[in-house]
Amino acid sequence: MTTTVTLPIIGYMRSPYQEKFGIPRQPNLVEVESYIEMIGPYNDLNAFVGIEEFSHLWLLWQFHDNKNQQDSTKFRPQIRPPRLGGNQKIGVFASRSMYRPAPIGLSVVKLKKVEKVGKTVRVYVVGSDLLNGTPLVDIKPYIQYSDAVTDAKSAYAQDEPVRKQVVWLENARISRDELVKKGKINLQTCQELEQVLALDPRPAYQDDPERIYGMSFANLNVRFSVDENQISIHAL
Repeated sequence: MTTTVTLPIIGYMRSPYQEKFGIPRQPNLVEVESYIEMIGPYNDLNAFVGIEEFSHLWLLWQFHDNKNQQDSTKFRPQIRPPRLGGNQKIGVFASRSMYRPAPIGLSVVKLKKVEKVGKTVRVYVVGSDLLNGTPLVDIKPYIQYSDAVTDAKSAYAQDEPVRKQVVWLENARISRDELVKKGKINLQTCQELEQVLALDPRPAYQDDPERIYGMSFANLNVRFSVDENQISIHAL
């Protein structure tokens, strides 16, 4: 009996998430647009005939940027979910942790469009939680009657995370307006950034209202702080 499988890479995600810090911990928490750049031989529009009839897609992808990915010969059966404060251990198969025997992720996203750009095909989606450059191994249509379970129980992740108010401090607001005026960013990017920050991207064990955090998003280098109810953007 074989103990491993080999999967092809069909494309790569192009998203504003330039680092793992700041990526929403689940898909569809923010309305951020990104696209999958298909590679040959999968960059064929014929492979997408009929896909526009579906509103959502399942993306299967690889956790490719795990610096401490566990060795399959040294299986670790438990992890510490951020949603539980990073203190309580649960079984790895009772989580969506990136540190698992097979580093495969699964995300449902909203389909926006599929189009040919030059020699490649792009699949535009909204709500992805994938790091820029993430390899995709498959795309499947979301089937409403079988994939949506309205009375499902989700243990410690039953409810959506609480969102905080996001405020642009004066220096950040001036920088934002100048960048928009010069065409270096657009208002959509600013709105997407606000959605991401509202989820409070800090690790669960960090709670210092005086600390200034840094995060790369799109082509921005964002500096922000967090208090009990508010995210303050200090600089871009």
